[in-house]
Parts: sequence; structure tokens; C-alpha cells
Amino acid sequence: MEFSVNTITTMSTILLTGLSAGLCFTWTNAITPGIGRLDDLGYLQSFQEMNRAIINPIFLIVFFGPFFSHIINVYLNRNQPSAIFWMVFTAGILYIAGVIVITIFGNIPLNELLENAELEVLSPDSLKQLRNNFENKWNLLHLIRTITAVLSFVLLIITLLQNQINSNTTI
Repeated sequence: MEFSVNTITTMSTILLTGLSAGLCFTWTNAITPGIGRLDDLGYLQSFQEMNRAIINPIFLIVFFGPFFSHIINVYLNRNQPSAIFWMVFTAGILYIAGVIVITIFGNIPLNELLENAELEVLSPDSLKQLRNNFENKWNLLHLIRTITAVLSFVLLIITLLQNQINSNTTI
């Protein structure tokens, strides 16, 4: 395998997208169902603390790094055969629209709504209302992020395999 800028970018995009897809998958399949079993105050406090903890340099690289690497990957693959280019392009669109845009315009505003709540002073009815305004919307948006991140990852793997097939059949 040749380690060109294109290869390194593709591998980096696959790695970062895969890590992000795995993070989303874990939240969808374990974290949110698990804390969903808590009472309203416990659920909201847990979510607040996880939102605070997850904002760290490693998370930011894994989650937002694919935004840049997908753009670079699309540019570097612009002269590839049509099928490969469109898979790379679609993988980038899926990740950027389905993960980044939804995060910025959907999940982050909900996270901020929760962050600004002083949970300890809210009545049980207010806690229930806050949870009702947060949980289902957040989970639906996150499910979309999970599906699009996984689809983006799968397309990148297929692209890598297709590139390998093309390089082995070239004479």
C-alpha cells in the first residue's frame, strides 16, 4: 500500500469517522437507555454531567476532525472513478449534515437548555416537563447522528476496498 497524502487522509477519515460512529452507537445503545431508567432528577443530572465531561480535546478531535478530513478526502478523490468519488462525497455529506449540522443546530441547543437549568431548585413537575422537552428530541436527533455516522463509515470502508480492488486489477 502506498502511503500518499490521499492514503493518509483516507485512513484518517476512516479512523475518525469510525471512532465517532462508535461513540454515537454506544450512546444510542447503552448510555441513553441506561440513564433513561433513572428518575427525572437523576436522569437530568446524569445528562448534565456527561455533557460537561465529554467536552474535552480528544472528543473534539474525534467528533469534529472528520468534518475537515471528509472535505479534504473529497477534494483529493475528485479525479477518482465516478463510483469512488460519489461514495467519498456521500460519506462526507452524511457525516457533515447528519452528524455535525444536527449536533450544532439540534443537540447542542438542547444540551444548553439542560445546562442552564438549576435542577436542584426545580419542582418534580418542572423536572418532568424539562425531561419531556429534552429526552425524546435529543434521542431522535442522536439516532439520526448514529445512523449517518455509521453509514458514512461503511461507505468509506467500501471505498477503501474498491480502491484496493482497482489497484490490484490495474495492469
